[in-house]
Amino acid sequence: MDKLKRVLSGRDTEEPGGLAEVIDGTSLGWGTRVKGFIACFVIGCLCSFLGTCLLWVPRKGLTLFAVFYTLGNIASIGSTLFLMGPMKQLKRMFEPTRLIATIVMLVSI
Repeated sequence: MDKLKRVLSGRDTEEPGGLAEVIDGTSLGWGTRVKGFIACFVIGCLCSFLGTCLLWVPRKGLTLFAVFYTLGNIASIGSTLFLMGPMKQLKRMFEPTRLIATIVMLVSI
């Protein structure tokens, strides 16, 4: 379990000296990360579902759908930032094997 925590938090190798202490002091605990992930993911799913339901509103349905569905997607994708951290998430998103998928997803949003 400790290995999984280190890999997901971006610390799969040990940092020398005081740098490790600074990173440990400023990072979120594992329980807080999981709670943040779950909360953000649930909010994202609710926004996406709400956007889908608002699609059937007569005049402003398409606009409301676009806003809530986009916010839901951003929140759901942002929920993984709690597990991996923002820099590791961005590095993985822009790896050569995932670059096309990332660009298509960002343009679609």
